[in-house]
Amino acid sequence: MRPSVLNRLFSPTTELSGIGPKISKLIENIAGPNILDLMWHLPTGIVDRTYSPLICNAENGKIATVVVQIEKHIAGPKNRRLPYKIICSDDSGTMTLVYFNARRDYLERVFPLGEIRVVSGTLEKYDGKLQISHPDIIGRIDKLDTIKAILPIYPLTRGLSQNVIAKGIKAGLNKIPKLDEWLDHDLIQREKWPSWDEAIKRVHNPKHTDDLNPNSRARQRLAYDQILANQLAITLVRKQLVKRKGKAIVDRKSLYEKIHKNLPFSLTRSQTAAVSDIHRDLTSNNRMHRLLQGDVGSGKTVVAVLGLAPMIEAGMQVAFLAPTEILARQHFTNIKAILVGTDISITIYTGQDKGQDRKVKIQEISSGKGQIIIGTHTIFQEGVTFKNLGMAIIDEQHRFGVHQRLSFVEKGRSVDLLVMTATPIPRTLHLTVYGDMDISQITEKPKGRMPIDTRVMSVDRLDEVFNAIGRTLENGSKIFWICPLIEDSEKIDLAAAKKRFQILQKRFGNSVGLIHGKMNNSDKIKIMDSFTTSITNILVSTTVIEVGIDVPSADIIVIEHAERFGLAQLHQLRGRVGRGKRKSSCLLVYSKPITDNARQRLNIMRETQDGFVIAEEDLRIRGSGDLLGTRQSGLPNFKLVDFSEHKRLLSIAKDDVKLVLNSDPDLKTKRGQNLRTLLYVFEKDLGVNLLKKS
Repeated sequence: MRPSVLNRLFSPTTELSGIGPKISKLIENIAGPNILDLMWHLPTGIVDRTYSPLICNAENGKIATVVVQIEKHIAGPKNRRLPYKIICSDDSGTMTLVYFNARRDYLERVFPLGEIRVVSGTLEKYDGKLQISHPDIIGRIDKLDTIKAILPIYPLTRGLSQNVIAKGIKAGLNKIPKLDEWLDHDLIQREKWPSWDEAIKRVHNPKHTDDLNPNSRARQRLAYDQILANQLAITLVRKQLVKRKGKAIVDRKSLYEKIHKNLPFSLTRSQTAAVSDIHRDLTSNNRMHRLLQGDVGSGKTVVAVLGLAPMIEAGMQVAFLAPTEILARQHFTNIKAILVGTDISITIYTGQDKGQDRKVKIQEISSGKGQIIIGTHTIFQEGVTFKNLGMAIIDEQHRFGVHQRLSFVEKGRSVDLLVMTATPIPRTLHLTVYGDMDISQITEKPKGRMPIDTRVMSVDRLDEVFNAIGRTLENGSKIFWICPLIEDSEKIDLAAAKKRFQILQKRFGNSVGLIHGKMNNSDKIKIMDSFTTSITNILVSTTVIEVGIDVPSADIIVIEHAERFGLAQLHQLRGRVGRGKRKSSCLLVYSKPITDNARQRLNIMRETQDGFVIAEEDLRIRGSGDLLGTRQSGLPNFKLVDFSEHKRLLSIAKDDVKLVLNSDPDLKTKRGQNLRTLLYVFEKDLGVNLLKKS
């Protein structure tokens, strides 16, 4: 159970004064649903409203907080686009407040004649007269000290104002409890860090721009807390897995050699090394808990199949888990091709299987007839039992949390676990993201793979793209067309995809198909089958296009509004082509104006196809915890960590966790109990649950 002192922090933001369901939903989109999520939404700038002159001394162009008396309302003609003016004064002179598209009744309520108001905004001169257009803040005189301050600026979303989010955060800060210290006293003294609650209050009350620096003491403290919680949790997971001994099998090599001879290509050096890593794990007394990390199209599936050979030869079953039905069916087809000529039985089981088909497949799994079982998460649900599951392979591991990983291996006794990912992670972050796992990397592309010709062009040249596509279709090309990522709205993304689909269909006829996240699985499968065969030649997709989809005949991908995507996502999307024998192209289409940051990303995509280089560049450019944000990569979200600035904290946390667990493995001491609270604060409850099972 979460400590009761934390309960109010995990309450919905609607419990804060002034935040109703509508505002709460907007806050959830950018921060999260709970009060604590809002506390992790850090300011990115400040605005200084301490300048408070008399009107006669006010400087043009400065942000000022002015105390005025309301003298007169001047409403223009009924056309609301013309300015509405409010004349106000102090003892030294007069100035004007200007509103466009004004609601007179509202302004008359806010600015009653004869009353004193505090207004804050940017001063400007128009026709020689001083004015403020649309003041940022309006208040009564008793709010002067609150308004006349240095105020934080927060990232926003449409419909959410600085004033509203600042009020919500201020209300949330009043609910922050003082918790017993979980950090080592000597570390706090050495780093001169504030307490946890004081650090949160400081980051939301910056006094100058230095307070926004990732290396300010308050921000460092919070970043270390999050890194420590993550490191402690994954160390506890690894400890739990290591404690359960594996079962060593004999590597007879005969099945491996048979499969290897069947391959129409030779393995790369790193593929061979990865297979050896897997075989060494399977034949040891320790359970395998290994990550196979390889760039898009690097041949991870072949490594996994060669790696599982000793397990099958030992009479054990292997489960192969994919995140979507499309990918599960793709793996089924590809693995069958790799295993041609062997007598290995492969079963595919997904949510599409109903009635008698479902019964037959469940029977194949429980009887052991199915030696390799490929499917979605349904193969690990209740009602599915394995005769002798020895190994689980998870594709695109970031789609499955640590909870799910552990539940998969519970389906058998001493199950070995291999997880695969094509999401490139900077080397400096391996410890943070995959600290509970051993890692094998495939660093080369299979021999014969041709580089993808990547070009960057403005949306102004879209007609040229249409003409070029028309020519390539005559040569048998298949084309992915990815529609723009507009914002966090599936409806808007879908509307954009439908519009592009209609335009392309008008030009190229029925050879154009459309796939998106709102489709049911059976429709998605039909569309993908149509694209894989000869019927559909252009596939329009929202950004939900599945990672890992393998269509060797697809040799062109067009990505609209490429400037809106992160490097990792652009790299994943580009990886949908370049898998066949033909030369492939990726067209990154951007809209103007384009920021320097976006231009950098597109140039990097043009210059390199190495996912690991791209990951390092992504870290360098963004330099923030958003690199691991769920939106871009599906990986854990580190809201408080800037990995380009906080690298040294990673090694400090690693050493700290090692020392703590060596002396207090069950976290039962006073500090151990406080560290349990830390795990709950950062929603690493799994770590506490594993301690209970110890």
